[in-house]
Amino acid sequence: MAITPLMPVYPRCGVRPVRGEGCYLIGERGERYLDFAAGIAVNALGHGHPHLTKAIQDQAATLMHVSNLYGSPQGEALAQRIVDNSFADTVFFTNSGVEAIECAIKTARRYHYVNGNPRRHKLITFKNAFHGRSLGAISATDQGKMRDGFEPLLPGFDYAKFNDLEGALALIDDETAGFLVETVQGEGGMTAGTPEFIQGLRKACDEHGLLLILDEIQCGYGRTGKMWAYEHYGITPDILTAAKGIGGGFPLGACLATEEAAKGMVIGTHGSTYGGNPLAMAAGQAILDVMLEPAFLEHVNNMGERLRAAFEQLIPNHDHLFEEIRGKGLMLGIKMKEAAVSRDFVAHLRDNHGLLTVAAGENVFRVLPPLVIGEEHIAECIQKLSEGARSYTPPAAA
Repeated sequence: MAITPLMPVYPRCGVRPVRGEGCYLIGERGERYLDFAAGIAVNALGHGHPHLTKAIQDQAATLMHVSNLYGSPQGEALAQRIVDNSFADTVFFTNSGVEAIECAIKTARRYHYVNGNPRRHKLITFKNAFHGRSLGAISATDQGKMRDGFEPLLPGFDYAKFNDLEGALALIDDETAGFLVETVQGEGGMTAGTPEFIQGLRKACDEHGLLLILDEIQCGYGRTGKMWAYEHYGITPDILTAAKGIGGGFPLGACLATEEAAKGMVIGTHGSTYGGNPLAMAAGQAILDVMLEPAFLEHVNNMGERLRAAFEQLIPNHDHLFEEIRGKGLMLGIKMKEAAVSRDFVAHLRDNHGLLTVAAGENVFRVLPPLVIGEEHIAECIQKLSEGARSYTPPAAA
């Protein structure tokens, strides 16, 4: 069989979007979907947001790309704004989340190298994690579905159980550089780190001279109701990766770091051809223009609480299907009771009820709406989800 022009690495479904309007996607036959997937937590402002659209249009007509051989007034301005609204002192812009992960890993290793401890190169990471698809990122997870066939992987990673502080601390040795952890696991099952776990990792880093790297590619940028998920825990990281919502649909990521953590990242140690170009910076500025409005995060919190409350009312009516709610803010997941049916249920909601959600690990389906949803979208979601639950027959029982 001849290979398709698009390399066949995605299990693409029958939805073929050609247009987006706010919280909706429209397919090529005119079918309309309530988009509570948001490009997997990317379309933070929904589709076609006028401020984001205009910023990109205006910048595209002015200057799209030069290179990082020259000064970057656009990059400097956005980096300063992110620094002003985070723990960080410095930012490296990338085109994606996985590039931010690569930068974070290099930053951590380089930190110990310039401190005279090059043996400290290993990162303790966590089971069920997802950090991206590069060789470095798949080496940082223990998930066989991402690693199989790509060996030999990169050395330098140890794996502990997520939310098992004692197990993580037991892995620290004289080669440990730090921890790489999702503040809230997304693809792995929408599990939030417990306060004891996240705070304990921070304490261990302080005591042992290690670096805490938080992967907030999915859970950062307002998704949990705070600008950064770490704010729920009363700690700050040394390094943080961001992407997805940071560009609202335009390819953009970032690696944030303190001055101390980034001390080894000097001229020649890292780079990117496209990263931080003027067009990306305009998109990033437009997102912050909206997110930093005083009422924005309050709205996310309110909508998150109302969506969770609606789920809590819904679950008892369908307790043969649903087990529990996970996550924070507008990063929610529902764990299903019947084994291994979450992907099938996501397809059922999509194909029969026009509701887009995202499957995750641990038999969970993710609900990741645009952060600009209103009461009417929550009501429509619950109606479609309830109808979907009533009409759903698990494959084993079909």
